[in-house]
Amino acid sequence: MSEAISAAIPALPQGVEVSRPAPRARSCVTEPVWVQALLVLGALGFLLAFLLLPLLLVLFEALRGGVGAFLKAISDPDALSAIRLTLLVAAIAVPLNLVFGVAAAWAVSKHDFPGKRWLVTLIDLPFAVSPVVAGLIFVLIFGAQGWAWPLIEDGWRFPLPLLGEVTLQLPRVIFALPGIVLATIFVTFPFIARELMPLMEQQGTDEELAALSLGAGGWQTFWRVTLPNIRWALLYGVLLCSARALGEFGAVSVVSGHIRGRTNTLPLHVEILYNEYAYSAAFAVASLLALSALVTLVLKAYLEWRHGESLAASHRH
Repeated sequence: MSEAISAAIPALPQGVEVSRPAPRARSCVTEPVWVQALLVLGALGFLLAFLLLPLLLVLFEALRGGVGAFLKAISDPDALSAIRLTLLVAAIAVPLNLVFGVAAAWAVSKHDFPGKRWLVTLIDLPFAVSPVVAGLIFVLIFGAQGWAWPLIEDGWRFPLPLLGEVTLQLPRVIFALPGIVLATIFVTFPFIARELMPLMEQQGTDEELAALSLGAGGWQTFWRVTLPNIRWALLYGVLLCSARALGEFGAVSVVSGHIRGRTNTLPLHVEILYNEYAYSAAFAVASLLALSALVTLVLKAYLEWRHGESLAASHRH
């Protein structure tokens, strides 16, 4: 039978080979199926117990007293003041970190200069320093016993031609908005720079050099070549930076003074309500932070789904 089938098939020209299906890729996992299932269930159980369940409990406790109690808690004047302050601090800190992150990533990835490794180490410093310690540093510098306090209390007087004596006086930093902004900037400034540096190092300088050789200026090269290549990683870093700025507690707690209605951000307001046994109001305000975290996760997942390759490149070291 096989000889008859072979005879029925016309002979192929010399030099032509029959294509064979590619062998199926072998899995690198050698554990039994039940072990793999156990690992997956363990990971899902961990996420459920330590991430999803607490989030659901926060939302449940926030609505436990009813929608009216929830709206009353988040429309309280102190809560509204905390919301406004939190958004204001994030609106100041994130753009400043964006400028710093792009400039630092540009300097590190496109140029060689003495102290380059020290700059990268300093960028990573907030990851190693406790936020409480960071807040304490600002207290030691700008507090009543700090070395910068004379510039805040009395100012620095010096003469200028035609103007006479001029006084340079720093604004109050501790227990005020500038201190909260400084503390937030300190704990969040690595996020954007760390997202951009690996990607820009991988891209190299070929496209920028080509643009410069064709007569483009520095700003033209940045806006039309560099920025389009890093836009998704930049947006990803801004997203992470914003999430951290909205939820920062430790450093802000040290420098804010916990002045109700003036220097309390949302995390600090939640702590005060909880310590006063106003549990329903505390969970209602905390749910706003939880919802902002969910929005961040959704946007993060969308960016990874649509632009996964460029984002993956930004994480290669």
